[in-house]
Amino acid sequence: MGEVVKITDVTKVYTMGDQRVEALKGISFTVSQGEFVAIMGASGSGKSTCMNMLGCLDVPTSGEYLLEGVNVGGLSRNELAEIRNTKIGFVFQGFNLLARTTARENVELPLVYAHVSAAARRERALAALERVGLAGRADHYSNQLSGGQQQRVAIARALVNEPAIIMADEPTGNLDSRTTVEIMAIFQELNRHGITILMVTHEPDVAAFTGRHLVFRDGTIIADSPNASPAVASPAQGEAP
Repeated sequence: MGEVVKITDVTKVYTMGDQRVEALKGISFTVSQGEFVAIMGASGSGKSTCMNMLGCLDVPTSGEYLLEGVNVGGLSRNELAEIRNTKIGFVFQGFNLLARTTARENVELPLVYAHVSAAARRERALAALERVGLAGRADHYSNQLSGGQQQRVAIARALVNEPAIIMADEPTGNLDSRTTVEIMAIFQELNRHGITILMVTHEPDVAAFTGRHLVFRDGTIIADSPNASPAVASPAQGEAP
């Protein structure tokens, strides 16, 4: 399988006044298409800085980041925005849904920015909602949905542009343990269909559902290990759609 992500000797240095903070200290790794990777580490370990870089929200101070063979470090602001909208699907801890907007309209948002026609937006959004088990909730507003259902809408929104990679930042952080299993079952199902997923989590129980663990400490990667037998998340353990 081809490489989706290739990080080579990447550093990230922040300067605050006369203080220099080295958030990443020359990290290197690759992610192949179809992998499901947990990015782990304590607060301040560099995992969030790495995620921002992977998501094209920031660029390396030095080193190279290739996303599907494209050197992200050499791109303009507009080009980075274009990549974020077309190649990367984001899922956040806080769902980040528009409150007075239906599930379908929330899922359509990336397609609006991509100038997709209204009819095609509707069709693709409904298909994405169906993939996450929410076909019957398309016209519900965010405040009519449970936390688990809102996170499913967010996953559908991340999927709708058929991105090269989904980046999930503590996606189960606001959910109870039962709903966490349900959401992880959705991620596992998407991964079985070949979608590459990178997930930041500080919870070993959540990382157990992924196929590989990248562990950060003090701006370096201290472990990169395959998870030979990931835990299997059963949708039946979560809430009903």
